[in-house]
Amino acid sequence: MAFPTVIAIDGPVASGKTAVGRGLARRLGYRFIDTGLMYRACTLLALRSHIDVSDAPALASMADGLRMHILATPDGERLVVNGEDLTAQLRTPDVERNVSEVSKAAGVRTAMVEQQRRMAEEGRVVMVGRDIGSKVLPHAAKVYLEARLDVRVHRRLAEAVGKATEAQVRENVLLRDRTDSQRTESPLTVAADAVVVTTDELDVDGVVEEIVRVLGG
Repeated sequence: MAFPTVIAIDGPVASGKTAVGRGLARRLGYRFIDTGLMYRACTLLALRSHIDVSDAPALASMADGLRMHILATPDGERLVVNGEDLTAQLRTPDVERNVSEVSKAAGVRTAMVEQQRRMAEEGRVVMVGRDIGSKVLPHAAKVYLEARLDVRVHRRLAEAVGKATEAQVRENVLLRDRTDSQRTESPLTVAADAVVVTTDELDVDGVVEEIVRVLGG
């Protein structure tokens, strides 16, 4: 069974991209790259530097100076930025609230896309995000994951670091959906040639099996 050497998985927040992408990469023996970590790191560093998250030029200047490496470890992926491992700080409420605003800055996306394409150059990679198939890797095999809002809210609530109510998480998911789909630069969209998989009733293994079936057929 022959598989594409580069697989792009897109979808809205908490649609299951990270768990499914990691499981698919493990199944195929591919590298796994979660591009969401990269935008979270930009957000964390902007907040650290007291950069206004609506100041697109300042964000772009910061992002252009970042060099990122995603390392596979037995405990999951680690994101190292300019030599510092930021992984443990990427899912705080402050980062969660601001990541969509930072991510929509054109200069930030340009800087991250350049690094993402470099990471994919060697092939045998599963890359997940919101614009991977439509923008970053247009020639990749494409999968788009979707799930109902309630399912996504409960998934995100389970991942939250610190105290967060269901109402707060729902509000944040809806905000992320609006920002991601309405931004001018690389909005979240379903690529015309993407395979769409609904993850509501499937566990991670079930979604991985469906992707393997479709892409390997």
